Amino acid sequence: MTGIVESFIETILRRRWLVLALAALVMMALTAGVGFVGVTNDYRSLFDEDNPQLASLDELEATFGTSNRALIAVAPRNGSVFTRATLGALEDLTEAAWQTPYSMRVDSLSNHSHSQADGDELIVQPLVDDADALTDADLEWIREVALNTPEIAGRLVSHDGEVAGLVIDFALPENPDAAVFEITNHLDHLLDRARAGNPDISYYLTGDVPLNRAFADATRDDTETLVPIVFAIIAGVAAILLRSFMGTAAIVAVLIFTVNTTVGFAGWLGTVFNPANSGVPIIVMTVAVAHSVHIVEKALAGIGRGLDRNSAIAESIRVNAWPVFLTSLTTVIGFLSLNASDSPPFRVLGNLVAFGVFCALVYSMTVLPAVLSVLPLRARPGRARMSGFFDRLGDFVVARRTVLLWGSVVVAAVLITGVPRLELTDNWTSYLSERYQFRKDTDFVIENLTGIETLEYTLHSGRDGGITEPAYLGNVEAFADWFRKQPEVLHVQAFPDIMKRLNKNMHADDPDYYSLPDDPELSAQYLLLYELSLPFGRDLNNRINIAKSATRMTVVLRSLTSQAQR
Repeated sequence: MTGIVESFIETILRRRWLVLALAALVMMALTAGVGFVGVTNDYRSLFDEDNPQLASLDELEATFGTSNRALIAVAPRNGSVFTRATLGALEDLTEAAWQTPYSMRVDSLSNHSHSQADGDELIVQPLVDDADALTDADLEWIREVALNTPEIAGRLVSHDGEVAGLVIDFALPENPDAAVFEITNHLDHLLDRARAGNPDISYYLTGDVPLNRAFADATRDDTETLVPIVFAIIAGVAAILLRSFMGTAAIVAVLIFTVNTTVGFAGWLGTVFNPANSGVPIIVMTVAVAHSVHIVEKALAGIGRGLDRNSAIAESIRVNAWPVFLTSLTTVIGFLSLNASDSPPFRVLGNLVAFGVFCALVYSMTVLPAVLSVLPLRARPGRARMSGFFDRLGDFVVARRTVLLWGSVVVAAVLITGVPRLELTDNWTSYLSERYQFRKDTDFVIENLTGIETLEYTLHSGRDGGITEPAYLGNVEAFADWFRKQPEVLHVQAFPDIMKRLNKNMHADDPDYYSLPDDPELSAQYLLLYELSLPFGRDLNNRINIAKSATRMTVVLRSLTSQAQR
């Protein structure tokens, strides 16, 4: 084994220019794949195609339509949305929102389909129509209806009447990333115009689609700023500790070779990065610098003892080859274990970092000694003092080994008691720092209007047309009422609320009849009459299926961790 290592070292140093040329060719060939690296922020990329939760979501969206939304909060500075100016601005914004690319439905306080009785007829019309012509009595009536209608209170208007909401549903294409940018750019321009035309109203944008854009911006910012900063810090610390500009330059060369090779290899494989695995370059950089520092430090120490440059490099490789190999092997095994993860991005992370660690090992054993052998290395005077410090530290540890051993055991035992307090959880509203406008807007919406996180249920009746059965409606209402009693729940949107409103309407708007109908045939007639009265874009297809055999219930939650949701 020793003979193989010696022969390897001799070959690398003797044919250093050939080694550098071949390594550069390999690196450039793989780096060409960087252009094929994809980036996505689609939440579906976090799951396997056969994931049961994703399958349930696909089934729900196939039945009721997609769940890709944007929510615009409208907050007048006078503290009430029930004014002509604010309702007029909301009307204009609702109309303009239909022009958003990929939009398929717009819900707001102004276009809410309000139903009421007019003799024997059922009248369905927008809750707000021509806000500028509203009288004070009209405004008070709208306020009374809005704050007492479960379908919109806490969703499209805050319970205190100070903030209104506008929800846009989108039908995104199969590859949604470009569409997300198109939508959010359009909404940004739309809100800029709204702010200019209504300076006394504040607008806030949140929802699933803006979240995907925010993640894309954060990933880009990390790539453009965080990676260069980490690179500069690594190089700076290495320069300070090694006290050698040439030694640091050699380390930087290895980092460039390793990161470019890894990311380029990912591109040739057709890898699509997302926020879960975008940290691959930083992780690979960290491992690569650890290998390189050991080798460069030992070589500089050899030169400081009087060895010539090549002899010092050869000694460093001889001493560090086995430790670096073992470190690389265990690191590779550790990251490859991520292939056991249920989430594809973490498997990609593990495989790419493992490949990067392998590249770091190869380049540290080939490119690094070759680069060192052509650079004018010199030992710095501070190196002897540093070696003396570590010699004294080693003597101290050996002399007090018993105390240090048992002291470490006690400290470890105390710290281990904190393990049960660890939680594996997520809260996506906290992923982004407050320097992002999306985070600020989301925090405002959660505090002043409604929640952003939802639970979606498909509630089957068991037969076609069964959603108007009294037993089914009663069970759904009980389920919804249970959720409404939970402190973490902000709003529940359930089909029985519509049926209770229709039953009241069909009894001359008598409040005593705000209850579920007893007759399934009568319920079916009420529902049919209501659906026939709804305008374009306001149908109930997002709440009930075509066969009238199932309904959708949406539970809006506070900003909770996934652990709390479970």
